[in-house]
Amino acid sequence: MFKNLLIYRIVPEWTVDFADLDAALGKARFTECGATQPVSLGWTSPRGDAHAALVESVAGHWLMSLMVERKLVPGSVIKRQVDALAAKIEQDTGRKPGRKAKQDLKDQALQELLPQAFTKRGSVRVWLAPEERLLAIDCGSQSKADEVLTALTEALPGFAARPINTAMSPAAAMAEWLVSGEAPAGFTIDRDCELKAADGEKPAVRYARHTLEIAEIREHIAAGKQPTRLALTWNGRVSFVLTEGLQVKRIAFEDGVFEKQPGASRDENFDADAAISTGELLPMIGDLLDALGGEQALGDVAPSVMPDNLARNPPVPAALNPAAMDVPPWENAPAA
Repeated sequence: MFKNLLIYRIVPEWTVDFADLDAALGKARFTECGATQPVSLGWTSPRGDAHAALVESVAGHWLMSLMVERKLVPGSVIKRQVDALAAKIEQDTGRKPGRKAKQDLKDQALQELLPQAFTKRGSVRVWLAPEERLLAIDCGSQSKADEVLTALTEALPGFAARPINTAMSPAAAMAEWLVSGEAPAGFTIDRDCELKAADGEKPAVRYARHTLEIAEIREHIAAGKQPTRLALTWNGRVSFVLTEGLQVKRIAFEDGVFEKQPGASRDENFDADAAISTGELLPMIGDLLDALGGEQALGDVAPSVMPDNLARNPPVPAALNPAAMDVPPWENAPAA
């Protein structure tokens, strides 16, 4: 049900009940792009039924789906149309259009071409855990997540969600796990990893389906490279790739987690998949945040000096500490 998750914490002052949420999204239901409309987005049924509810509650979790439709007009086609319009103006007036006129022609060409353009649709699944005030967006890029956050903010008065900040950065934590060879409690390190340097051309080293318990990786980290992605498995049930931006990608449930019931209806399968997915992922996210030292509000003093956090996450050695090496924070990993 979920492939990638960007995780946010909903601000405490926002409250809404289930019925009000469905009614609010109903005012922003998805409609197709108009003739000259380049993009349209709106809410659709997470079950995929045209006239079903826009919010589904399964095992106390709320599921939604944002549909995005875009008109596809290749840049080469726009340029060809602009060139034709400019040639016509030059023929009629004897003067070539200037830069500003060319921009106006580009806008005109786009408006003329949009009615003939093909459309592309894609939906983004949204998971809201009201009790935990957790919002998770099933996408691999920040731009798509921003579309969802904007749509939620426009539809729900007072709604806001913030990225989760942890006491230890994922990059520093992943470096510690790789150097020590020990994953945090409940997790195992798998066989995929990416390390990048912070300066110059950002040279990268990638390991795929390769043991990570090798001196070469420790040498890369000691030389200044830090992990940007690391494959992990939680409790032998859920495998995923953690990024330095705290994104959870390539989620896969291990054999035996899902058990399809023979003869179950489509709706019954949806309910079962939703209940199992959220039931597995919610505690996994909690354990992952604990492994990173717990959540930390921006501006707070890092709690990593506390004994309980030190027991869970020993400090990163100076040789691996980005601050000690004057290495700036890592950029977000590119979208998959």
